[in-house]
Amino acid sequence: MPKHLTLFILLLLSSLSWSQTSQEKLEQRKAELQKEIREKEELLKSTNQKQQSVTVVIEQQTEKIKLREKLIGTTEKQAKILKNDMYINQISINRLNKDLEALKADYAEMIVKSYKSRSEQSRAMFLLSSKNFLQAYKRAQYMKQYAAYRKAQGEEIQAKTLQLSDYNSKLDVQKTEKQKLLAEQQKEREVLEKEKQEQEKLVNSIKKDKKKIVAEIKKKQQESKKIDRQIDKLIREAIAEANRKTAEANKKANPKTVTAAATKATESSTKIVLTPEAKVLADNFKSNKGNLPWPVERGKVTGLYGDQHHPIEKEIMVHNSGIEIETDAGANARAVFEGTVYTVYVFSAVNKAVMIQHGDYFTVYQNLSSVSVSKGDKVTRKQSIGKIRTNGDTGKTVLKFMILQNTTYSNPANWLFNM
Repeated sequence: MPKHLTLFILLLLSSLSWSQTSQEKLEQRKAELQKEIREKEELLKSTNQKQQSVTVVIEQQTEKIKLREKLIGTTEKQAKILKNDMYINQISINRLNKDLEALKADYAEMIVKSYKSRSEQSRAMFLLSSKNFLQAYKRAQYMKQYAAYRKAQGEEIQAKTLQLSDYNSKLDVQKTEKQKLLAEQQKEREVLEKEKQEQEKLVNSIKKDKKKIVAEIKKKQQESKKIDRQIDKLIREAIAEANRKTAEANKKANPKTVTAAATKATESSTKIVLTPEAKVLADNFKSNKGNLPWPVERGKVTGLYGDQHHPIEKEIMVHNSGIEIETDAGANARAVFEGTVYTVYVFSAVNKAVMIQHGDYFTVYQNLSSVSVSKGDKVTRKQSIGKIRTNGDTGKTVLKFMILQNTTYSNPANWLFNM
């Protein structure tokens, strides 16, 4: 077999194997997206039955639209891979047809020559007319090889005919599958268009009752700011407590050399005076910037750090002191670095927070329904510290995660690995 033909077949097999694997992965992803869409539809139905705020409904509807768009994108990728497969199969069919034409023409010519030779002289006469035994032996071998070649040609024609039939069958199946995918795409696009129209109606209803919606947004922001103030207070208390302990330790160790200024510095509530041990921990924490593990095993960021335009009322700026990570229902929050639990704070019966100290750095894990650590506990990297609450109205399980150095907030996204 020619080298270029062998290479073509190897590339063909490799391409078909890759496309099959890709199709399987895309089919799995499509099933996941369809499941998420069904869950969002159930959630929307539940929300509507509870007559919750229109902003919550819009947020859920927006998420469903995004999922629907991803589903359409996945189906389009499947169709593209299928189109490539069909193209490769068509090339194979064209090549086989060409090979078969050449083989059949060659075989037909061989049969005609064989027939003519039989009409002119028999096999026996062909052998008997040899000049000597060696020539007769060579003629016998030639006839034997000729017969074997004819048989091989016939078998090759039969094999390639079967192979051609197999490729044609595959192509027919692929054409049917392509039509199915195109029908799915069209159906999903029609549903998407309908959902966007519903979304537009909801947005228009908001415009009619804008004062109420704005008041609702501001109320949530006030609640968020209130929690931030409570966290700020806790941080200052933690700093003051750490510095008081440092001051007392310094007085005991060097009662004559500790000045009033040094004592005042260690009693500051804005910056921790680090002990040698705490400085090592803080330096280690800092050196891991960009490589800290996520505070959940798996999830996606749904709320960014800092000032952002509200997703519905674009003219309203909302502030986020951390990032919000949506995860699976029943998921646990986990410590991103070793440290000591400074406090477990209860904002409400269903909203608790854990604050962990790492030298002069603090990590805060908010929106926990239950907590599995206590004040003063030593925690390790990735240790579970509590269960994240699932909101009954939205159905979302969201962890709010914050990082501070003393009283200065930092964008957690800059600290976490692969963000």
